[in-house]
Amino acid sequence: MSRVALITGGGRGIGRGISLGLAEDGFDVALTYRKGAEAAEETVDEIHKLGQRAIALQGDVSRQEDNERVVAEVLAEFGELHALVSNGGIASRGRSVAETEADELQRVMATHAMGPHHLCSVAIPHMRKHDRADVVVVSSVATLGYAANGAPYSMGKAAGEALAYSLAKEERSNGIHVNVVAPGLVDTEMGRRLVKGAAGIDDIRTLDDSMPWGRVCTPEDIANAVRFFLSEKASYVTGEKLNVWGGGQEWR
Repeated sequence: MSRVALITGGGRGIGRGISLGLAEDGFDVALTYRKGAEAAEETVDEIHKLGQRAIALQGDVSRQEDNERVVAEVLAEFGELHALVSNGGIASRGRSVAETEADELQRVMATHAMGPHHLCSVAIPHMRKHDRADVVVVSSVATLGYAANGAPYSMGKAAGEALAYSLAKEERSNGIHVNVVAPGLVDTEMGRRLVKGAAGIDDIRTLDDSMPWGRVCTPEDIANAVRFFLSEKASYVTGEKLNVWGGGQEWR
């Protein structure tokens, strides 16, 4: 019988790569989207072609009522939940602390930290019913360097990692593994906007020659890390972080 995974922001970009990768591994997938219903449904169609069940659910992880509804809909559709991948995220505006407005900080923190905390609190009691369950928090290598002009994003990702490390200790006795995957620059819509805004680069692929292994990281690279953590090969792994950036990326 298939395991069931809930992936926030699972319809496009990194989330789409994770959704398809887990479907290839035999998971049924519930993916959420804040915007981009068409892309989410296209991802669902691709999962169906892989022979797995899938649904797309509109929901904003920063809204408590959305988190409660999403988990209820997953259970109504599939009857159980084995894995939660907290992937949904937004970027900050690249301003200094002195120039950052309070509502931006609140929005970014709610999306990357408070919302995932609440989603876990709703999902975990159902995941405890299984001998093995998993939570993966998708963070960022931003927490390695804490660059200037990105405090809200770095703070949100750091708080998300703190959630994962605490949760790993709390739920180990319940059979729940909790780990962190931290991407660097990835060839996604957000990544392309980032390099254009930060460095004036219109085509992210022009960075290939200057990147580790001769290419920009792909959503599939991140998905492979998530797939490892959710596999039996990681049956003795919890409370760990895997940085996926080729050992370092210098593109700015």
